[in-house]
Amino acid sequence: MLSDSSIAFLKRLLDTPGPSGFEGAPARAWRTEAATFTSAIRADVIGNSYAVVEGTGGPNAPTILLAGHIDEIGVIITHIDDNGYIYFEPIGGWDPQVLVAQRMRFLGRNGDVFGVIGKKAIHLMKPEEREKASKITDLWVDIGVKNKAEAQELLQVGDAGVIDSRTMDMPNHRIVSRSIDDRIGAFVVLEALRRYAENPGHARVVAAATAQEEIGYTGGGARVAAHSQEATMAIAVDVTFATDHPGVKKEEIGEHNIGGGPVLTRGSVISPVVYRLLSETAQRLEIPFSIHAAGRFTSTDADAMQLARSGVATGLVSIPNRYMHSPNEMVSLEDLDRAATLIAETCRTVSDATDFTDR
Repeated sequence: MLSDSSIAFLKRLLDTPGPSGFEGAPARAWRTEAATFTSAIRADVIGNSYAVVEGTGGPNAPTILLAGHIDEIGVIITHIDDNGYIYFEPIGGWDPQVLVAQRMRFLGRNGDVFGVIGKKAIHLMKPEEREKASKITDLWVDIGVKNKAEAQELLQVGDAGVIDSRTMDMPNHRIVSRSIDDRIGAFVVLEALRRYAENPGHARVVAAATAQEEIGYTGGGARVAAHSQEATMAIAVDVTFATDHPGVKKEEIGEHNIGGGPVLTRGSVISPVVYRLLSETAQRLEIPFSIHAAGRFTSTDADAMQLARSGVATGLVSIPNRYMHSPNEMVSLEDLDRAATLIAETCRTVSDATDFTDR
């Protein structure tokens, strides 16, 4: 299982706000942790962070990029009215119903600013209003000030925020957090690199905490990472929908259970060679896993990375996640542990003789 120190780092990472475009604080926490086992660490202008472990194969060895995006969904301030109420638009994909009545945490220039999302009370609604779903334009944030001038001492247009919820331990080695998508991907790739560093294989391995995936319609930080690192092979780590709760059709999504191991994607942009390396390693190590079929795109960093430069042989390892894009996403620590072990050992199987064109 994960060590106590790794779990403590995971919780620090999850609780540090960092919506897309504002990933600086969690990225710094990630780099600080990486420095405990490698000195080859850097950041780039897009917001990506990198940690490198050199393999035994020398300067011409293949490079494997492990990418988990460190950004989370959030909001950005668009207007402050005369009474000091804050209006906002989403960063990433929100169900507006999730935002109703939440407490918010804004990244103000002088520190965090807290507020609550307001909406007209049900007692004041007309019958037809009660039947309508809330829109983001119907909502505002009350930060407790008396007027616009007082609000502007704390916040300004363009400041970002997240729901103010903290990581919570649950039974059966499960945790709940608002930022599991995909801060746990950034955690898993670093944990995999830590394990790879204990017994390096032939390949050079780079872990990347990538930026802007939730808004990365043209590839976000993952495209930059795959290009700049000149990766031969890449593994994206993200979350996928757990299907072991009410209201989910397994016929449409597949069967992926919390605690059932990582999910390996086949099809679409996924390299058959990388999938084979991952699945054969999982079977050899007796790591349970399920399979996700993707007929088109994967909606993860894998989509951008596989098209970088002259093409990158790309795989996707996902963690089953309940209640995605909510304040209470839930995953199993056992699945994180298994994913890190699987990825580290898969990296050890790659050599100069690995033929990524053997489809």
